[in-house]
Amino acid sequence: MNCHEAIDHIGDALEGSLAAHVRAGFEDHMQECAACRTYLEQLRLTRRALRHLPLQRETSRRRPELIARFKGAFPKSR
Repeated sequence: MNCHEAIDHIGDALEGSLAAHVRAGFEDHMQECAACRTYLEQLRLTRRALRHLPLQRETSRRRPELIARFKGAFPKSR
């Protein structure tokens, strides 16, 4: 497995749903590739930090305005 393939599977690995036929190659790659190990650990830490953020119960009053501005920034192609 190369880095691009490992990154494609990293979400499944973090969720514990990595397919059995992919797992060995993924784990081998993680043992051999320091860059991918670092990326995996950064994602783990990010996910852990995000779990500690408070849930926002209310929708922003500016939501309709922001959506309109976003849509205006990307005109539909014809």
